Amino acid sequence: QVQLVESGGGLVQAGGSLRLSCAASGSTFSINNMGWYRQVPGQQRELVATISRGTYRVYADSVKGRFTISRDNAKNIVLLQMNNLKPEDTAAYYCRALANGRTYWGQGTQVTVSS
Repeated sequence: QVQLVESGGGLVQAGGSLRLSCAASGSTFSINNMGWYRQVPGQQRELVATISRGTYRVYADSVKGRFTISRDNAKNIVLLQMNNLKPEDTAAYYCRALANGRTYWGQGTQVTVSS
């Protein structure tokens, strides 16, 4: 079992920055890929960025050049640095981990970007 706890969401003006953090606990040795997804009410959850254990990164086109995902395997933390935020980035952001063929999700943290 893996537990994920996100933090760092909040309210920010357009053009501002936020950093999300996700701390993993439990069977962290089994985690390979970690990532961030986001969801707006009434819409499907969508990929924001993922990072492998070897730090291979994938970004959604909408966040390339603005968001950076990083990972500290020793501390079992994955970070999402979000710069130049836009109102369309407003969503609940969820941390996701893949471990032993299972998918784990955090409880989510709200990011709201005002125009």
